[in-house]
Amino acid sequence: MDGDAQTALPAVKYKRVLLKISGEALMGTQGYGLHPPTVARIAQEVKSVHDLGVEICMVIGGGNIFRGLQGSAQGMERTTADYMGMLATVMNALAMQAALEQLEIHTRVISAIPMDQVCEPYIRRRAVRHLEKKRVCIFAAGTGNPYFTTDTAATLRANEMACQAIFKGTKVDGVYDKDPKKFDDAKRYDTVSYDEALAKRLGVMDASAIALARDNTLPIIVFSLDEPGGFRGILAGQGTYTIVK
Repeated sequence: MDGDAQTALPAVKYKRVLLKISGEALMGTQGYGLHPPTVARIAQEVKSVHDLGVEICMVIGGGNIFRGLQGSAQGMERTTADYMGMLATVMNALAMQAALEQLEIHTRVISAIPMDQVCEPYIRRRAVRHLEKKRVCIFAAGTGNPYFTTDTAATLRANEMACQAIFKGTKVDGVYDKDPKKFDDAKRYDTVSYDEALAKRLGVMDASAIALARDNTLPIIVFSLDEPGGFRGILAGQGTYTIVK
């Protein structure tokens, strides 16, 4: 096993990455909440990449528990709704931490909103040190500010941690010009520019996240989280994905 990992190491394109997944990715086939077997499967994907020696941070959305925009649309004050959404991301982060630690991967949940009893506060230098020690860092509670999505939080943290790429795990194997589940003639892009993703509203991430990635020349790799071994395969130069650069 160790020999296999060592022979694979030179082929790894990125040494430090951020994996962004939606809260809905943790629901499995349920309509709400956490599906423990799905959480365990994603944790196994993360472990397979961690075993290559890659340093990994994660940002997980909270839409499986509470989505601030939906709360706001139903009449709740936007700021309050967004803070509730941030708390949902902490719950998801703790669930992922538990799944990773069952696989003996040292993991730290780092929250932009201090809650010392359950996780660490965000201190950039300490988080970098965790990564250097090969611990997985899960950044929770978004940026700590309302009106910013977890996509923007992922791009911000990836830049702060000097990640070489953002991996956006989705339900489809890349970026399409229209919804491939609704249109048979949907075309998948191998590569798309930041400006094209913004102009065509391709739904890669929200506009502020893409603009932040563009301004710091941080590539965004969109791939299917449902494809077993997909995360590891892309790092080894295989698999199907779209790169926004």
